[in-house]
Amino acid sequence: MRAIDSNLVEVKVPQLSESVSEATLLTWHKQAGEAVREGENLIDIETDKVVLELPASKSGVLSNIIKGNGEKVTGNEVIAQIDTEGTARMAVPPAAGEGAKLAALPPSVRKLAHEHEVDAANLQGSGRGGRVTKEDVMNAAQAAKPTPSPLVGEDGGEGRSLAMLSGTRTEQRVPMTRIRHRIAERLLQSQQNAAILTTFNEVNMQPLIDLRNKYKDAFEKKHGVKLGFSSFFVKAAALALQQFPVVNASVDGTDIVYHGYFDIGVAIGSERGLVVPIIRDADKLSYAGIEKQIADFAARAKDGKLTMEELTGGTFSITNGGVFGSMLSTPIINPPQSAILGIHATKDRPVAENGQVVIRPMNYLALSYDHRIIDGREAVQFLVTIKEALEYPGRVLLDL
Repeated sequence: MRAIDSNLVEVKVPQLSESVSEATLLTWHKQAGEAVREGENLIDIETDKVVLELPASKSGVLSNIIKGNGEKVTGNEVIAQIDTEGTARMAVPPAAGEGAKLAALPPSVRKLAHEHEVDAANLQGSGRGGRVTKEDVMNAAQAAKPTPSPLVGEDGGEGRSLAMLSGTRTEQRVPMTRIRHRIAERLLQSQQNAAILTTFNEVNMQPLIDLRNKYKDAFEKKHGVKLGFSSFFVKAAALALQQFPVVNASVDGTDIVYHGYFDIGVAIGSERGLVVPIIRDADKLSYAGIEKQIADFAARAKDGKLTMEELTGGTFSITNGGVFGSMLSTPIINPPQSAILGIHATKDRPVAENGQVVIRPMNYLALSYDHRIIDGREAVQFLVTIKEALEYPGRVLLDL
């Protein structure tokens, strides 16, 4: 925002990243003529990556809304004006006011309330401390749906209800969110512009399970974060990327760009769709550092509070369909990256060891790669390196 005369301040869309050309205004939390406080969220703005909150830079009165809900905007575009002298004419509402209640809600809850036309500010929250949750919004939206009224026949009597006419074969058409539309575009782009192949391998997770069970309590006590399996996969991938630089590379026209850093994206499912925040310099981070970043990403992804910078870039990605029960899949590369690692559910399976059939907790790994620059030999060896790093975690810890 910048001053345009002695008392008017422009409300402008934040500067978007180079990869984001436009955004969508979701919900104004103030109407023209209402008082606003400095730092109070005025509107939620959705890009193809995140939902941004735009706080007021000054207290005053929202004197003019130039762009309304649902309109497309670009970076630095003026969407409203604040009259800073309006504070003398209109009292700023107390923190308990409706606008403040809405501003206190997570962006994901406000967005859901807007989509279903629910007045979230007046809901009785069922969450901790009376907080309004997504379930509260959906329950209110369901309760507000009108009961289908009977149709009137030509003879003046009651005809069959709409439900009886259409049976249960209902349809609903809703526009894609910006992030879902962008996901669709990128997946199609990946399929069309890369020669994608997938190689598979299996890993015995018993050594990792034993290591985690032995140290998880001490780890959490010291570092304040739970020890999961994600950090082991990230460290294993970082090790393999250092040994096979082409898997960490990308294609730019007729050039291959080799990256001298290892920024690994970790796919996280959210209400708005799949997001892939980036762990920068993953090779230099400790296991605790990686676990803390992933936990922070997951928490903020639920509320749509990841920044565009955190979702931009990356030289390699990891996706874990196992958390949803997937046994095997062929993940799609996230362009302009050249490879992605797919992790799946760990299940007890019979395997042969030393001529004997034994039961082991096995996980199938999948590596999708761009065959334009990565040969099958390199892809297979890369995945074997990850497998060995997971089955012999002591070698990674000792840098062997």
